[in-house]
Amino acid sequence: MIEHPKAEELAQAVAGFLESIRSQLNPRDAFLARVAANAMGVIGRELAGGRAAEDAAAARLSALLGREGALTELNADLCARLRAGEMDAATPGLLSALRSNITDQIAIDQPSYAPEPR
Repeated sequence: MIEHPKAEELAQAVAGFLESIRSQLNPRDAFLARVAANAMGVIGRELAGGRAAEDAAAARLSALLGREGALTELNADLCARLRAGEMDAATPGLLSALRSNITDQIAIDQPSYAPEPR
C-alpha cells in the first residue's frame, strides 16, 4: 500500500526547506522566504488542528447562545446580540468561551505566543 504524505506534513516540509535556505539568500528574499515559511507553518497547523478548533468553538458558542448552527452563523448571532446589548462581559460563560476560542486560534496562527494565564 502506498502511503502519501499528509498535506500538513508537506506544508511542514516546505517550511523547513525555506528555513534551511534562508541564510543563503539576499536580505529581501530571505525575508520573503521567512514569510513563506511562516505561512506554510500556519497552513500545516490549520490542516492538522483547524477543524477540531472550529468544532470546539462552534460547540462553545452553541452552548452560550442556546442554539445549533455553523460557526459563521453563531459568530454573526453573537455579534448581533452584543451590538443589541442583549449580551455583555457580565453574561455567564461569554468571556470564557471567547478566551477559549481565541486561544485555540492563536495556537494555529502564532503557536509561540503564550496567552496570559486564566
